[in-house]
Amino acid sequence: MFDDLMRSVQVLNADAVIVSVLSDEFRYRILKRLEANPELSQRELAKELGVSVGKINYGLRALADLGLVKAKNFANSRNKQAYIYVLTPKGIQAKATTAVRFFRQKLAEYKTLQRDLAELRREVARIDGESSQHDEE
Repeated sequence: MFDDLMRSVQVLNADAVIVSVLSDEFRYRILKRLEANPELSQRELAKELGVSVGKINYGLRALADLGLVKAKNFANSRNKQAYIYVLTPKGIQAKATTAVRFFRQKLAEYKTLQRDLAELRREVARIDGESSQHDEE
């Protein structure tokens, strides 16, 4: 019983580490691309996302370990062995959940940026006004 509990804790800890290493943005972007085109190679996926092939490989392994993606072998048009990356039902749900979290995060960043820009506009207008007064003197 204790061993089963410890294994469960280890699995949960491993999942937490994987999830924390893969940002919501990266997880969302990779799941979105794979859902749209499961036949993307790791190299193509890396190029589309602007990251290294190593990061894609690590991300795909992490997503597979979490049960979000399954890699299946197939022969591509050049008769070479390749993989197709399929989102599992758990992966589809994770993509949706991640999309909501990612959207909320970006919306909060956008609102902060709007406030910062408004403050900067006021400051620039004040500086321009002071500058104009000095020019008139």
